[in-house]
Amino acid sequence: MTQLYKLSRRDFLKTSGMTAISMALAACAPAQVEVESPVSNADEALQRLLEGNQRYVNNKSTDLNESQNRRTELASGQSPFATVFSCVDSRVPPELIFDRGLGDLLVIRTAGQVLDSAVLGSLQYGVAELKIPLLVVLGHEKCGAVKATVEAVENNATAEAEINWLVDGIRPAVEAAKGKSGDLLDNAVRANVSLTVEHLKESSILLEAVEKGELQIVGARYDLDTGLVEVIG
Repeated sequence: MTQLYKLSRRDFLKTSGMTAISMALAACAPAQVEVESPVSNADEALQRLLEGNQRYVNNKSTDLNESQNRRTELASGQSPFATVFSCVDSRVPPELIFDRGLGDLLVIRTAGQVLDSAVLGSLQYGVAELKIPLLVVLGHEKCGAVKATVEAVENNATAEAEINWLVDGIRPAVEAAKGKSGDLLDNAVRANVSLTVEHLKESSILLEAVEKGELQIVGARYDLDTGLVEVIG
């Protein structure tokens, strides 16, 4: 009887161990992600971005499009559904705050979203060659580049080296925000986004796509505290 008890216990432990291993492997396995349908227009693209941002805000981010299969799929070409032109600030990574993965977004970043020829050419490439239907100009709360420009304007100062080139690029937004009620810095952040959107619409390639209904250019603001992206025009 003692031997039977020992065998029975051994079998139980073996079975329990296998069950525990199976459960652990299942827990570690990547979640199955539903295959997304292609985006057909700017409205769908914006909706997909905002849905991803809501997941991020609610701490429910997924592992969308980050698998080995996705890497293999993209090796033959890319088809991002949105372009995000944003600030270089390390607290505002577009792929994370919109909960998107490889091949989803064409991301271009400069301090304070300041435009230059290389940036404009890259944005034009996204429209002319990749046929991306949505371009988002993304500013953010407490932008350091905008803050530096506010201080330079208020003190009639000049920033050091090429940083002053950035200040000159943001200066019109600060001037536009002066005299408005509310926080000058945040008003300048919003004005900088709006002015950048308007400037982009002066590009012949982008304007033509907008007029044909093939492109929508929108401005947005990211809140550092809440993680929420607000469309502002």
